[in-house]
Amino acid sequence: MLATLQRVEGVIDAVLQRIAFAGVVALIGVMSLQIVSRLFFNATSWSEETARYLLIWLTFLGACLAFRRGRHIAVSVIADGLPSPIPRIAKALVAIVALVFMIVLVWVGLDYMALQSYQQSPALQIPMSAVYAVMPLSAGIMGFMAFIDLLEALAGR
Repeated sequence: MLATLQRVEGVIDAVLQRIAFAGVVALIGVMSLQIVSRLFFNATSWSEETARYLLIWLTFLGACLAFRRGRHIAVSVIADGLPSPIPRIAKALVAIVALVFMIVLVWVGLDYMALQSYQQSPALQIPMSAVYAVMPLSAGIMGFMAFIDLLEALAGR
């Protein structure tokens, strides 16, 4: 079961990498268009808003990629210096805390999406719930990854 979940995690990671790459390319393109249009033409109203929403999505999806790679801030020097079973227990506790936090973040994110569902963005006229959907989505992905971390810690890996 753990191996299957790890493969699913790998597929999610690969998809997120491609989405993040496409998002960065799109962000560079939109910001370049915004600069050129401000210098030589009339500024486009949608480009600033698009860049902002792309950056929000890239931040949250990038956090998922960082979570999978263990790149978030962590103080592991204490657990690493302790005798054998304690680092594994510490890893399990960290995974449990992260999982609980992500579950709460999914819940809060869904509530926030519901609150913003009646509002539309000024320039693009898209529902703001689409912009805020990245919060519960990324928290769900990171929660899944934290669950896998917990299973790995319990299995002694």
